[in-house]
Amino acid sequence: MSERLQPGDTAPDFTLPDADGNEVSLAGHKGRKVIVYFYPAALTPGCTKQACDFTDNLELLAGAGYDVIGVSPDKPEKLAKFRDKENLKVTLVGDPSKAVLEQYGAFGEKKLYGKTVTGVIRSTIVVDEDGKVERALYNVRATGHVAKIIKDLGV
Repeated sequence: MSERLQPGDTAPDFTLPDADGNEVSLAGHKGRKVIVYFYPAALTPGCTKQACDFTDNLELLAGAGYDVIGVSPDKPEKLAKFRDKENLKVTLVGDPSKAVLEQYGAFGEKKLYGKTVTGVIRSTIVVDEDGKVERALYNVRATGHVAKIIKDLGV
């Protein structure tokens, strides 16, 4: 399992395909704050709730200078289905190799229904305008998480 990021660390750059197969990179957002959130799978109840919460608050976050990128191990085709079915406005990118998930410490052992399994650790990393980690939140809950971030960021 990779190390978890800490505030002050340089956020690892990445370039991943979005739901339409276009490349999205963290470097392309330099000069803006970015909320990068990692979720286990598109089209599942918890991940849908979280993505809808981000979509519902996207205008508020964008107005405060934040871009939002959701990362999962899904392929672009599944992300497109997810986006279209739920009318999502957040940028969704796929990391089937799980390389970026691992760089961010968002893949590894976790508890699921009392059992230890290996998988995506629901995490949110807030990156500042200079590409540094401002906040690193791991094992977050799908429900209520977006409201908590907004409150913590003072948006």
